[in-house]
Amino acid sequence: MTFKDITVVITGGGKGIGAAIATAYGNAGAQVVIADKNKTAGQSTAKKIEKNNGKALFIATDISQPDDIYQLIKKTIEMYGKIDILINNAGVSSFKNIYELTVDEWDEVLNINLRGSFLAAREAAKYIRKNKTGGSIVNIASTRAFMSEANSEAYAASKGGISALTHALAMSLSEDRIRVNAISPGWIETETYSTLRPVDHSQHPSNRVGTPEDVARACLFLTDPANDFITGENFIIDGGMTRKMIYEH
Repeated sequence: MTFKDITVVITGGGKGIGAAIATAYGNAGAQVVIADKNKTAGQSTAKKIEKNNGKALFIATDISQPDDIYQLIKKTIEMYGKIDILINNAGVSSFKNIYELTVDEWDEVLNINLRGSFLAAREAAKYIRKNKTGGSIVNIASTRAFMSEANSEAYAASKGGISALTHALAMSLSEDRIRVNAISPGWIETETYSTLRPVDHSQHPSNRVGTPEDVARACLFLTDPANDFITGENFIIDGGMTRKMIYEH
């Protein structure tokens, strides 16, 4: 699978899942634009791609700020002249007692996770539609869009919104030949995989906890032009956990 000369914008591309996605596209030959609020992390990911003979550009971006999103797209076009793929990965979580969660904390999560994804998709689509064969958008949602732990209202609402936003965008952008899909990861360990307990792995039907590379490979699959019959879908990547019935004995 090659993405040679394809321009990919990845929000939240500095660390974790975003960095793995950026690296995967870089290894596949794409021109990778890494948008992240964390300059150190974003620049580090870009340098790693470049050291592997890939093409990468870091653009400091706070997804909670609409003007930053507009500048992200503007600078990408100035550098590469086009956008083929957008990966809406940037997001934050807030797990706080429902009685203590403030309006500002609620708004922060929704503005970054949901509003940011919408605005980035809208602005990128203005250029993706100019391509003869269109392009693709992937939104990173979560299995928390349809299953929850206590005190996760803001995060769950934002990810549920992303899931709904995905199929709405898929319909709205269909005539512009832009496919829109979502990925809902389950437990993806981004830092301490080597120290996980055996039970952490064995509770998954897949017999292991997920890695950022699992999500990255799914992004490559969904944005491959050969898979242009897939749009409006939400791919669950959770090792089978949402299909597992759990009883206490």
